[in-house]
Amino acid sequence: KAFLNHTAYLSCYFPNPQKIDMRDLIVFWQKDSHRVAHEVYYGEEKWDNVSPEYINRTKADVDKWILQLLYAGVKDEGHFECIIQHKKEGPPKVIHTSECSLHIIANYSQPEIAQLHTGELKPNGYLNLSCSSIGGYPEPEEMTWLISYENTTHRCTPHMDVSQDDVTKLYNVTSKLNIPVPTNSLTNISCLLHLREQLGILVSAPLHI
Repeated sequence: KAFLNHTAYLSCYFPNPQKIDMRDLIVFWQKDSHRVAHEVYYGEEKWDNVSPEYINRTKADVDKWILQLLYAGVKDEGHFECIIQHKKEGPPKVIHTSECSLHIIANYSQPEIAQLHTGELKPNGYLNLSCSSIGGYPEPEEMTWLISYENTTHRCTPHMDVSQDDVTKLYNVTSKLNIPVPTNSLTNISCLLHLREQLGILVSAPLHI
């Protein structure tokens, strides 16, 4: 996992038990089986075969067999493979391959509750609310509402509207809640955004009615 616009670290997991010199190896990382992200050719970095989107965005730490991918973006998500070839006699032979998947994370804004109705709340009227969070990735699981009275809490999960920016690929989410105006006691209403990838839950500031 890597945060949006930060550095991703793609490991090759090569123990090099024979202590082979880098000058006898060809090491390259490729994305989705066909786009070369970085190549170290017999100890020297080589750019002839590297895909344009990775030029000037990668650094190889050959001591640790790790590729640093700078300014990682949503378009970099996917499957990477590291391939190492050794030249003894004749053509180079593959002596090691390893794979990893890159997932990008962008932090959502704290969910914010807005009141959509106008004028004063009337006892027999309805409370019309929306909750929004913007600029995150990946797409969240769901948005839930907690409505807390004196001794009880109700959970509600209405439909969540999701939109994705065509350029940044980040998501904006909104959920709407329409309930009768509480009349008995003080009511606290909160909105929770449940994230994927075990990233937890974001909670809005509570609305007191």
